Amino acid sequence: MIEKPGKIVAIGLNYMDHVRESGMTPPDNPLVFSKFTTSLIGDGDEIRIPKGVTARVDWEVELAVVIDRDARDVAEVDALSYVRGYTVANDVSARDLQFADVQWVRGKSLDTFCPLGSELVQVDDPQNLRLTTKVNGEVVQDSNTSEMVFGVAQLISFCSHSFTLEAGDVILTGTPWGCGEFMEPRRSLKHGDVVECEVEGVGALRNPVVEV
Repeated sequence: MIEKPGKIVAIGLNYMDHVRESGMTPPDNPLVFSKFTTSLIGDGDEIRIPKGVTARVDWEVELAVVIDRDARDVAEVDALSYVRGYTVANDVSARDLQFADVQWVRGKSLDTFCPLGSELVQVDDPQNLRLTTKVNGEVVQDSNTSEMVFGVAQLISFCSHSFTLEAGDVILTGTPWGCGEFMEPRRSLKHGDVVECEVEGVGALRNPVVEV
């Protein structure tokens, strides 16, 4: 896993296909929340579901951006120069907690709920990358970063005008359609499942699921 970041900044409802499947309206500005760094795990590590806490755990493949140097009030045109590299993430989400709490931090920050790739890569165009998720070998998410409502440069600029992005910080840029919560019938991760998330040319994660 990459060096532990100072903060994990995450973005909600940032893919048009996910907006459509959830029946919501695209946000006027990026919807920003955070995940605690204690949620971080690496490729191959277990996603651990605490049975007494949550019963509706979902997958979310995401392109993750690691910041290279401190960024404050960055112009959109300059924003990508602040990127150290890209990796893959899974924004694992306890949907029952997320919706019951209204704010999302607890439901997004349970221990082991942020699998993150260990390698950083450079890409020519972060807005043209395929993302996929498989659960037990079945493809459940298959989209492209071109579906983002706000692109990577927009997200970096927007966040930097509200708070300083520090070297090593991670931005999770949102997930596309295919989340289990919005399927009919609804699907949730369970003991024994294996989740595989991949971003084309960037990396892949494979994490077994256990209930504890």
